[in-house]
Amino acid sequence: MAKTRKVTNPLALAVLAWLLVEPMHPYELGRRLKESGKDSAIKYNRGSLYMVVEQLRKAGFVTEQETLRDTRRPERTVYALTGEGREELYDWLRELVAQPRREYPQFGVALSLLSVLEPADAAELLDRRLTTLGEEADETRATVRAATEGGVAWVFLIEEEYRLALLEAEHRFVTGLIESLRQPDYIRTWHEVFGNRQ
Repeated sequence: MAKTRKVTNPLALAVLAWLLVEPMHPYELGRRLKESGKDSAIKYNRGSLYMVVEQLRKAGFVTEQETLRDTRRPERTVYALTGEGREELYDWLRELVAQPRREYPQFGVALSLLSVLEPADAAELLDRRLTTLGEEADETRATVRAATEGGVAWVFLIEEEYRLALLEAEHRFVTGLIESLRQPDYIRTWHEVFGNRQ
């Protein structure tokens, strides 16, 4: 069973992980997330990053180490991981790795209501989705290939490999679903149930 956590935003986990490497200020955290490509797995903006760092500070997981003053730049506070923050990082990460969670993607909602759409319309929309899935899979493959050729170790690309596996699985699923939507038996049944309600 998942624990109740003081800070629940996945961005907080990434912040804790980067602060494990070394103390830094939020601007540097954001730069490293972007440079490492982790910003594709964790949605954030500059404001949310600063907000999460403050939540972690209030929870006792990070502490202000020093404030840098430079006449050319705004004042920057450098944060360091606390012992409690290190424990939270490892405990939270272990939980996420070991325990599957039921997630509620929007596509799942659409699938649960798909029968409302006329079969030909649903199939055409899913054809468009297939095109996008194929493009995203190609982009992800190119990203992984370029990073691998650049000497990036596989362990730093596993979220992209996971994303690719999900894209490929969804592509197979949607392909089969389109075939099912085009079956005469389904089309006939749909018209019997929904045809007079359109």
